Amino acid sequence: MRIFKIVLLLLCANLSLAQQTKYVDFLRCKAELTILPVEKVVSGIVTYSFKMKKATDSIFIDAKNMTFDNVYINKKRTSFNVTNKKIWLFKHFKKNKEYTVSFNYRAQPKKAMYFIDWEHQSHSEANPQVWTQGQGKDNSNWIPSFDDMNEKIEFDLSILFDENYSVVTNGKLLAVENTLGKKNWIYNMKQPMSSYLLAIAIGKYKKTTKVSKSGIPLDMYYYPEDYLKIEPTYRYSKRMFDFLEEEIGVAYPWQNYKQIPVKDFLYAGMENTSVTVFSDAFVVDSIAFVDKNYVNVNAHELAHQWFGDLVTETHGTHHWLQEGFATYYALLAEKNIFGDDYYYHKLYKTSQQLIKAQKTDTIPLMNPKASSLTFYQKGAWALHSLREQVGDSVFKLSVQKYLTTHQFRNVETNDFINIVEKQSKQDLSAFVNTWLLSSKFPEAVARESINKSAYRMKMEKYLTPFTVTDGTINNSMDMLLDSTIHYSFKNDFINTYKAKDSKELFNKAFTIENIKIRQFLLEKFQIIPVEYKADFESLLNDKSYQTIEMSLLSLWLNFPDNRKQYLDQTENLIGFNDKNIRTLWLALALNTKGFEKIKYHDFYKELVMYTDSAYHFEVRKNAFKYLDELHLINTQVLQSLKQATTHHNWRFRSYCKKLLADLSKENNN
Repeated sequence: MRIFKIVLLLLCANLSLAQQTKYVDFLRCKAELTILPVEKVVSGIVTYSFKMKKATDSIFIDAKNMTFDNVYINKKRTSFNVTNKKIWLFKHFKKNKEYTVSFNYRAQPKKAMYFIDWEHQSHSEANPQVWTQGQGKDNSNWIPSFDDMNEKIEFDLSILFDENYSVVTNGKLLAVENTLGKKNWIYNMKQPMSSYLLAIAIGKYKKTTKVSKSGIPLDMYYYPEDYLKIEPTYRYSKRMFDFLEEEIGVAYPWQNYKQIPVKDFLYAGMENTSVTVFSDAFVVDSIAFVDKNYVNVNAHELAHQWFGDLVTETHGTHHWLQEGFATYYALLAEKNIFGDDYYYHKLYKTSQQLIKAQKTDTIPLMNPKASSLTFYQKGAWALHSLREQVGDSVFKLSVQKYLTTHQFRNVETNDFINIVEKQSKQDLSAFVNTWLLSSKFPEAVARESINKSAYRMKMEKYLTPFTVTDGTINNSMDMLLDSTIHYSFKNDFINTYKAKDSKELFNKAFTIENIKIRQFLLEKFQIIPVEYKADFESLLNDKSYQTIEMSLLSLWLNFPDNRKQYLDQTENLIGFNDKNIRTLWLALALNTKGFEKIKYHDFYKELVMYTDSAYHFEVRKNAFKYLDELHLINTQVLQSLKQATTHHNWRFRSYCKKLLADLSKENNN
């Protein structure tokens, strides 16, 4: 028996070295799941159907740290072996024969499925949720599935959960069945997808639905208390959906499209098939919209429904086919909304980033270790350049053929390039070498593209130095500052003058409607000239939480005698979801001599409270930062900080680890 097991393990090892998709094609999955959020457990009954491409004695399903029982193949008990990464199935599998495997499993996932706020449900800030994030190879922590993105499967999930919550997953909701105080949410997918695009989001939500021009339901979820934030949060959603369907020229490939915000998400958003999960930091009111909106993330994740979900890279070498395309088409969607100047301004800015980065970033686009800047922004620039080279009609036709030829399959860069070469009748070797294989950013090509745009023509027209006499602005300056051209021109123009030389210019700049101009002025003046004090004070009433935060800090630093006035004026402001204004206000109040002495401990208690694990990690980060700067970290804060070093959000976790290490170093010194 021992020899038999050793042989089986050797067979497993050999098969794992080869790509399993050469031997077997998994076709469908039906999973009936039960999620216990307090226990942080998921269990279920799973059935996979598959067809053998080659005969073999063993196949596997990725399953990290799970337990299994009742394992059947074609309704007969079968031999299996469970490791900490896989379940291995043993049988004399025959070529071209179809099989089904079914089993019960149980998992207590340490990653990929996150259980938010269940440990302190009674807290006023608690928002109990369950959500998943599986990009890469993580979903096999909560459901037996496939880490290899080349294995595409039609997943149909049903999820049993507390009846007081909403459950969202991939596909179309067929039914919701009541079962002993719980509800069973039954979903159906019609087309195959990679396992990493599976997703679940559970919480207390409501939804609003629009319908695209092509008839696709667009479900937009929100927290019940955020009813008034629906419009600014999802602004332009339908317009972008309709635009991308038309621009790409291929119908949206899934049954519906859902978007759902979650607390303490790992990233800005994730393009799971038919259901984008995004950070609730982007749930905004109309004031917050001007500084921190969901538009770009919205467009980017939507574009992925074609580029990444419909066609999926075979390997990280071709990651630009997902991120470069999604970045490019998101930029096109924004161009449709905000105009050509916006489009070329973003291209210009990213070109400057890429030029600067290439001094140290020497990994080319077609390398799985390339940076995010390279995958996203250089990938988008490559497509912009290719479109200019082959022309609009050829480019669009090529993209259509690329998607329809390889739909629901996996792709490599040559799959796209070969189609463009055929349609354009051009040899694209030079393009591939320049944009995809070289680590250098082609500055000359980018500069030529920008120079021939209307954006550049406006730069030359408006940024030619004007003559200023006795502080008087001539008519050309008036025209520039009053015009509707992109704010970047105005910023660049204002930056060429000093306040003492052009007082009237700066007085006028404070009255410009565009908020970005006023923020630029705040950044320009670290030391505020006395003659502009009233202008800067007016910014405390700006329709921008970012402007108010910036101006409050700047005024507090520059005019100590007026600190009480500024604090009184802004005492009731909260700001973004991260409480940017409120946390700053508390820090300044604690650091203002003689201000509200009787309330000092209340202010301190409130700032300390925001470090608690019930609050959004962005609120906690602000509180930690200010308490550290004020040297007011007490035992309670230290305990919260230590707890935060195990937080699932890696950026926040890293910040807290560094802060804790710095505090430890200070204490040792």
